[in-house]
Amino acid sequence: MAREFSRTQRVAQEMQKEIAIILQREVKDPRIGMVTVSGVEVSRDLAYAKVFVTFLNDNDPDAVKDGLKALHDASGFVRMLLGKAMRLRVVPELTFSYDSSLVEGMRMSNLVSDVVKKDAERRQAAGKDEEE
Repeated sequence: MAREFSRTQRVAQEMQKEIAIILQREVKDPRIGMVTVSGVEVSRDLAYAKVFVTFLNDNDPDAVKDGLKALHDASGFVRMLLGKAMRLRVVPELTFSYDSSLVEGMRMSNLVSDVVKKDAERRQAAGKDEEE
């Protein structure tokens, strides 16, 4: 029976959990604030990992930029702690990227909600016009 997930996917999933714990408990940089690890992509040879993060203050581009800079500065520390948490022969080199998909999803959801609301209001108005 074939495996459902490749080793890189399993490593990426475990790395996501461990990095989230490390950022929450160990990294004390105030520029990072509340950060969420939304995904990790690992290269096939497990040498590089791209960590996608979102911040609590997404609407402030300067805060996001500062947070990414702080994460880049702390990547060596995070990598060391990740190596202790996960028993890998080679701990991937970490690159942090901002994940805007969550913010875009919220924006799209709000747009759809607004359109549905306006459509319902139009139908009510059209129904009242027919009654008169």
